[in-house]
Amino acid sequence: MDLDGRVERTARHAVEVLTLEELRALLARNDRPRAYIGFEPSGALTVAHLITARKILDLVEAGFDVTVFLADWHAWINDKLGGDLERIRASGRYMQATFEALGADPARVQYRWASELVGASDYWARVVRVAKATTLARTRRAMSIMGRTEAESAVDSSKLFYPAMQAADIFELPVDLAYGGLDQRRAHILAREVAAKRGWPAPVGLHTPLLGSLKGSGRMDPEAAEDGAGKMSKSDPGSGIPLPTERAEIDARIRGAFCPAKEVDANPVVEIVRYIGFPWEGRLAIERSPKHGGAIAFATEEEFLDAWRAGRVHPQDLKAAVAALLDRLIEPVRARFRDRPELSRAAFERPGPAPSASVK
Repeated sequence: MDLDGRVERTARHAVEVLTLEELRALLARNDRPRAYIGFEPSGALTVAHLITARKILDLVEAGFDVTVFLADWHAWINDKLGGDLERIRASGRYMQATFEALGADPARVQYRWASELVGASDYWARVVRVAKATTLARTRRAMSIMGRTEAESAVDSSKLFYPAMQAADIFELPVDLAYGGLDQRRAHILAREVAAKRGWPAPVGLHTPLLGSLKGSGRMDPEAAEDGAGKMSKSDPGSGIPLPTERAEIDARIRGAFCPAKEVDANPVVEIVRYIGFPWEGRLAIERSPKHGGAIAFATEEEFLDAWRAGRVHPQDLKAAVAALLDRLIEPVRARFRDRPELSRAAFERPGPAPSASVK
């Protein structure tokens, strides 16, 4: 793949690259740059993470070595899964198994844990340097990456460590490109600001769109998107579809999803087509009875959107096509957990023991 192809593959279906010029320069000088995406292991992934999985594959195809960073300490700080580190780590193992089932090649995608970094004094020195390069007010603004408002994040002082730790992770791993959903934008910008002040190499920022709640949430403005407002969320079971899910449940959830005819903005079913369907399959096929016009297929997103806006596709027909699409994409995950049930959601969804005071 030539340079133009590598840039296109990296940036396609993203909503933002910080900056495209920096990305091109990185790929021009480095055949195997390092990319990263961080996750709090905090529960079930949803179909929204099919966006992430596809972009991980894009990055590998563009020549990146990718690190999936399983931020167990960050999840502990953020009170996820009751602060039980064993359940948090079980969730991380489930995440790894899920991404591998979706095609992430272990030879090019490695998995690192925050607990691997926090045992080194150099890491905490880096955290302090990051913190000293930013203000308390800037830190509090960045705390929305935890899924909390600034006021809520003042519950306990450990929350103040989180933004500096997330920025420090990027430099300690280290990585050349930091990838995430749009809700991770503030963390990546913080890392770039710190890099400029400290004279460290600044990571390229790459951001993909957030998938809206199946319940519908109104137009997601950029500021709200950075806060993760209105997105499909594992904390709201009715808003999304967990991985894996059986076909009958997929059908039921998509059948009940918000999907106003002809509307594109804030329409979660249309978003699944745009952000998941075309990136994964490159086309959309809709089965219809002859009396409703017969089967129809779209080779590009633009063709589909034109037909949708014109009312040539009925919401129920679109929902049936989207349910079938998700069923196809989720099947490898179902197969993985049939073979390895010990890695499934049951490993962390089952209530565990009270959190231990000892953390290793």
